[in-house]
Amino acid sequence: MDMNFSAEDLAFRVEVRDYLDSAMPDHLKAKATQGGGFSHDDEMEWHKILAAKGWAAPRWPVEHGGTAWSVTQSFIFSEECTRANTPTLSPFGLGMVGPLMIQYGTPEQKERFLPKILAGEEVWCQGYSEPNAGSDLASLQLRADDAGDHYILNGQKTWTSAAQYADWIFVLARTSGEGKKQEGITFLLADIKNTDGIDVKPFYTIGGTPAFSDTFFQNAKVPKANRVGPEGGGWTMAKALLGHERTGIGGVGNAKRFIELAKQIARDTPNGTDSLLDDATFRRRIAKLEMRIRTIEMANLRTLASASHGQAPGPESSILKIVGTEATQEATELAMDALGQGAQGWFDAPEGTIHESSRQLQSTFNYLRAATIYGGSNEIQKNIISKHILGLGALG
Repeated sequence: MDMNFSAEDLAFRVEVRDYLDSAMPDHLKAKATQGGGFSHDDEMEWHKILAAKGWAAPRWPVEHGGTAWSVTQSFIFSEECTRANTPTLSPFGLGMVGPLMIQYGTPEQKERFLPKILAGEEVWCQGYSEPNAGSDLASLQLRADDAGDHYILNGQKTWTSAAQYADWIFVLARTSGEGKKQEGITFLLADIKNTDGIDVKPFYTIGGTPAFSDTFFQNAKVPKANRVGPEGGGWTMAKALLGHERTGIGGVGNAKRFIELAKQIARDTPNGTDSLLDDATFRRRIAKLEMRIRTIEMANLRTLASASHGQAPGPESSILKIVGTEATQEATELAMDALGQGAQGWFDAPEGTIHESSRQLQSTFNYLRAATIYGGSNEIQKNIISKHILGLGALG
C-alpha cells in the first residue's frame, strides 16, 4: 500500500474538495460550521446527493455501484469529508448488510436490495443484541420457527440503533436449540414497515437523543427468501458482518472531527492574554492524540486494502475497534476540556458565543461513552485478539 500522493491523487483531492463544497446545501453547511448535530433527515439527504454522484458506497464493487477508487483515493475522500464536516451516512445498509449480501446473498437478494440501499431509498437497522444477549451474542433467544415457506419470529431485540427510521432490519434468530448455541442461529431480513407483529419503541440515551430502540416480534412472518446463507449458518454471517462493523467503528473520522472542534473551541477560549490554543500543555495533548490517530488510520487503511481485494475483515478489526473507540472518546474529552466550566452550561449559552459552535458536543460526549461497548465490548475484542491473533486462551 503506497500512501505517497501522486499528481493524480492530488488532482483527485481538489476534485473531491470542490465537489463537496458545491454539493452540500447551505443549511447543512451551517450545521457543519456549528460542529455537526445532523438529523436523520440530514443524513439521508446527503446520502442521496452522494448517490446521485456515484459516491455513496466507495468500497462496493463497481458492478454493484462502487467507485473503483484506490485505497489512497478512498482515504482522500474520507479526509475531505472530515474537513468539510459532512453528515456521516448510516452504516447499517452501506457498510454492513450491503457488503454481506454482496459476499453471501443470492442473485435475487442482490437485485432486490442493493440498488435501494445504494440510492438511500430504504433505511436499515441491525437486530443483534437482546436484553440477555449483548456481548455474549450466541445466547440470543429470538425464535424463528419454520412455517413452510416462511419463519414465525417471536422475541425481542434491544439497542437497535435508528430502528424508528428504518424500513428493514437484519436479525439473528434462533432456528434450533440443538448442538452448540452458535449452530442454531440464522440470519434473516425483515420488513419493519410492512410486517405485522414488529413493534419498534425508541428510548432516550443519557445524551438526550432517541438513538436506540427496543424492537419486539410477535408472530411476525419473514419469508425464507429473506434468509441470507443457510439455515443455521447465521453465526458465520454474524462474524463477517461484525468485521465490517468493527472496522467502521474503528475508523478515525469522528476522532478527527472532534479534534478540529477542540481546536476551534480552544482558539476562541481566553487563557490569560492568549487563547487556550496558545497553551503549550493543551497543544501537546492535541499533538499526542493526532499522532495516535494517524497510526490507527494507517492500520485501518491496511485492513481496507485487504477488503478491496475481496477479503472480509478478520480479527484485526477487533484491534481497530479498541484503539479507534478509545481515541474517539479521548477526542471528545479534549473538546469538553476546551469548553472548561462552560461544558455543563452550553444548553443555555447565548448565540454568538463560543458555545454556539458546540451545541451538540455534550450530548455526543455522553453518547460515545458507549462506543467501547457497542459492536462488541472492548473486553470481548481483547479475548478475540488473545485467541485468534496471539493464539492464547480467553483473558481473565
